[in-house]
Amino acid sequence: MTAETWRGILPIVATPFTESYALDEDGLRRLVSFCIEAGATGLVGPANASEFSTLSDDERKCWLEIVIDAAGGQVPVIASITSGHVVPAVDLARFSQQAGADAIMSMPPHVLRVDQGGCYDFYRDLSAAVDIPICVQNFDAPVGTPMSGELLGRMCRELEGIDYIKEETAPEPSQVSRTLAVAGDSCKGVLGGKGGIFLLDEYRRGACGNMPGCHTTDVLVSIWDELEAGNEHQARKLFYQLLPLMNYERLYGVAVYKLILQRRGLIGSAICRAPTHALDADAMRELDIILASVESLFRV
Repeated sequence: MTAETWRGILPIVATPFTESYALDEDGLRRLVSFCIEAGATGLVGPANASEFSTLSDDERKCWLEIVIDAAGGQVPVIASITSGHVVPAVDLARFSQQAGADAIMSMPPHVLRVDQGGCYDFYRDLSAAVDIPICVQNFDAPVGTPMSGELLGRMCRELEGIDYIKEETAPEPSQVSRTLAVAGDSCKGVLGGKGGIFLLDEYRRGACGNMPGCHTTDVLVSIWDELEAGNEHQARKLFYQLLPLMNYERLYGVAVYKLILQRRGLIGSAICRAPTHALDADAMRELDIILASVESLFRV
């Protein structure tokens, strides 16, 4: 499949771990199957919601091989190759292409950051290294290096393969509009992120999709499908039912993602490598209450 098909919900696949913090390969395959059955139009990772910064280079490559194999060409796989420098990023990008990834996605170097000119040079080198499409991830600090709309538009116009933008800088919905305006026809599409919390506004502004966490893929696909069918009222009804959970996720991040995936029987352990705020007994009770009002939306 090609980047021409990018539209809809393309979830960031979580990285399941065993109780001993090892990569749970069977769990990862189950997540791929779940996302595809839930209606995902693409799979992305290992990215922020995959705890990519806690994975070794070998684990990242293993992750990609498993996801590409498990997807079996049913949907595009977008390999996230964010690294601390362009040299390892290019190495992982080339590996991803050889392994069968349909595209790559990257933030600029996320530890020792470069300026706007350095961002351009980073994506220029990625563009020269691979023949598959590239999605530029424009993410807020401190993790990301926010790039101006003018820079994003210039890269789309001047660099081969810079086809998509994942826009995650604040205020995200209006940044989607800005990026579409400055990039014009040279950009094949702008996708939102931030767990889908601005999905309705993004859609109205022309976003071609969203890359959320994978734990509620089926619900977000239902919302997107209603929007595509012109049923905004029903889309909002579903969205507002999901919204309390989306708000709660913003407190605890990947810890909540994994608890939900575990409760859905998709992974065996909710272990995280990334530092997270532990949910105490009261937080778990609140999560139980919120989930009770959402579980009727689960289709898979």
